[in-house]
Amino acid sequence: MKAKEIRDMTPAELESKMGDLKKDLFTLRMQHATNQLDNPKKIDAVKKDIARIKTILREKENQA
Repeated sequence: MKAKEIRDMTPAELESKMGDLKKDLFTLRMQHATNQLDNPKKIDAVKKDIARIKTILREKENQA
């Protein structure tokens, strides 16, 4: 997910997207713990997407 795509979203959309990503992260961690995860780099990608969303939400709060 690109930062430009995230910036175009509304804060409500960002909150829902972050919730979805947190659920995905949980399932990826469970798969990793049970050795069912094919690509462990997906965990890092999801973590970075969550961080991007949190950063942009914070920027939008400071602008308001």
